Amino acid sequence: MSRKVLTGSYFVHGDWACAEGALAAGCKFYAAYPITPASEIAERMAVRLPQVGGAFIQFEDELGAMAAVVGASYAGKKAMTATSGPGFSLMQENIGLAIMTEAPCVVVDVMRGAPSTGQPTKAGQGEMMQVRWGSHGDYEIISLVPSSVQETFDLTVEAFNRSERYRIPTFVMVDGILGHMYERIEIPEPEEIDIVNRKKPTQTPEEYLPFKADEDLIPPMANFGDGYHFYSTGLTHDERGYPDMSIEVQDKLIRRLSDKIRRNEEKIIRIEEVDVEDAEILVVAYGIPSRSALKAVEQARAEGIRAGLLRLITAWPFPTRILEDLSSQLDAVIMLEMNYGQLVREVERAVKPTPVTFLPKLGEEPHKPDEILTAIRRCSG
Repeated sequence: MSRKVLTGSYFVHGDWACAEGALAAGCKFYAAYPITPASEIAERMAVRLPQVGGAFIQFEDELGAMAAVVGASYAGKKAMTATSGPGFSLMQENIGLAIMTEAPCVVVDVMRGAPSTGQPTKAGQGEMMQVRWGSHGDYEIISLVPSSVQETFDLTVEAFNRSERYRIPTFVMVDGILGHMYERIEIPEPEEIDIVNRKKPTQTPEEYLPFKADEDLIPPMANFGDGYHFYSTGLTHDERGYPDMSIEVQDKLIRRLSDKIRRNEEKIIRIEEVDVEDAEILVVAYGIPSRSALKAVEQARAEGIRAGLLRLITAWPFPTRILEDLSSQLDAVIMLEMNYGQLVREVERAVKPTPVTFLPKLGEEPHKPDEILTAIRRCSG
């Protein structure tokens, strides 16, 4: 366990897998404040980062932790933090700063029962809209949702890759059950893991404009200390990074920050489809509930009911067009969430006028296959 690079097979919990996924992606800085059920990520990173030449800092609160992550990103390090609901709320202002300054970083939210202090040791999926709209203004983000311990490792690596490619904060949304669940995982050899690093400038320091985007709408990123002198601010800014309050600059900047994700949605969005081709009843789920949904769909098929599963791997950008295309063949959609109604609104918009049945779960217990199967039977009748 003390080796710098871990490979092979391990029986571990989701928080451990998340930490090792970050290290495999090249994370060298972790800042956080302890909070259940994400504290085990901090514990693991505190041990492992010094072994790989990185740094771990426990801050006085989540505001400071998120600010440090933005600063570390600008210093050229792949940086991450992890938290849960109350801490996630405190991070939102500096998440907005990371969006405005295009600081690539990863934020892991191990979700628990909410709101407020809620249920610290229980599970939930209550931040699925907050991750999209938690900070103020117009912007886009990328949010990934694992459903297994192995996928927690894999999607943490992918989160770093996407944050680096698009210069954007990227989120891994882990429900509390998965964070503490033990499963076997395989960690590949380093050369088998695809790694993406941020695009660097080719201009001289005198020619460099830190926020002048290429055709892909993403500016090359010089780091503090590279010899490039530039200004970075949360204010509306021009291509030099200088504050500019004009209508033209605000319009151009905010459109670009949003469009660099919107124009790449087809590359970013990931889903898993099971028996969707001829499905008349579609179950939509993400995270832990999707595991029960898979079993229920298999049982429904055994009974002759044309049921299918669409599992969200990227919650944001939301796969609106995919659901729109499917809606014409569907008689009904069943949406599972461990909250009282968040992404179900996106599903309803996408499949309208196809009826949507919502099955919420509030508390620690996830959906059971029999509960989902009962809903499928009702929709098929």
